[in-house]
Amino acid sequence: METRTFLLTLMTMLSAVSDAQSADAIVAAEPEPMEYVRVCDAYGDGYFYIPGTETCLSIGGYIRFEGRFGRNRAGTSDWSFWNRAQMTFTSKSDTEYGTLAGVITLRSNIERSDASSTFLQEAYIDIANLRAGMQYSWWDNDRSMSGETDVVSSNQTVHNSIRYMFADTKTFSLGVAVDELEEPYRTKPGEGPNNVGIEGQIFGKSGAVSGYLLGSYDTDTEEGAIRAIGYLDIGSTQLGVYGIWASGANYYFEEAEWSLGAQYLVKLNDKLSLTPGVQYLSNIDLDANGDFTGGDTWRAGLTLDYKIVTNLATKISVQYIDPDNAQE
Repeated sequence: METRTFLLTLMTMLSAVSDAQSADAIVAAEPEPMEYVRVCDAYGDGYFYIPGTETCLSIGGYIRFEGRFGRNRAGTSDWSFWNRAQMTFTSKSDTEYGTLAGVITLRSNIERSDASSTFLQEAYIDIANLRAGMQYSWWDNDRSMSGETDVVSSNQTVHNSIRYMFADTKTFSLGVAVDELEEPYRTKPGEGPNNVGIEGQIFGKSGAVSGYLLGSYDTDTEEGAIRAIGYLDIGSTQLGVYGIWASGANYYFEEAEWSLGAQYLVKLNDKLSLTPGVQYLSNIDLDANGDFTGGDTWRAGLTLDYKIVTNLATKISVQYIDPDNAQE
């Protein structure tokens, strides 16, 4: 009985409010026209206009799952599962100085439930051949080797940097970069602040032959490194050779005094490819001053890449490493 009385009273109150408001004319605002997302084809596939602007945006990324096997791969365990998720946001717009681009990349890695990390991988501005911000150095770029058998750089290859390209085309590029090197590394674990690295690279391509020369100088150790990589396209295969030399251990390369390596990419069909590789590193040991003192290492491996379907691929990599005086 009490509930019914309450409901009737509430309905009466709502009715009274409605009758009182009906005396005033109500004019509904006209809905604003909806702007649908438009495709932006000025910068390639995958871009769209941010509604209400002339700025184009691309959202990309990938998920990577690995099963890793090897002696003491994860602590005392000889195997582990490893996972990565990455997203990249790229914005581009036209200005009087050329295309203005901004790139933000977020990355998360996890090997165990209690061993995960999420961090900013890239964040830079690019305009008029000038790039400033957190970015990959030329020691880790898309023209390097397969990344499985070879060791062609040291330490972190992402820096807060300023880079300028004097020329940048598909057949020729020339540029210089200044890197902030503040992270500790094996050569000088107690190095002081305000460390700077300088990079210079030249790339060229003519017909089936391409290659580049990269040189870097670490102002903290006052040592430098040079790396040369060349490719030869032979039908559906590609031969890659490389060499590295360091005047002394430095942030960019401290794995050995010098190294030579090669790989041979064989595309069996549109989905399957094989890449055998081999590398030799000489004078791998360091003394307290960061000077190379001896020892060597052989690396050899085979990598199989298979494209299952569009946007889904798998990789199997088997590697053998034989350092001088290695324990059995």
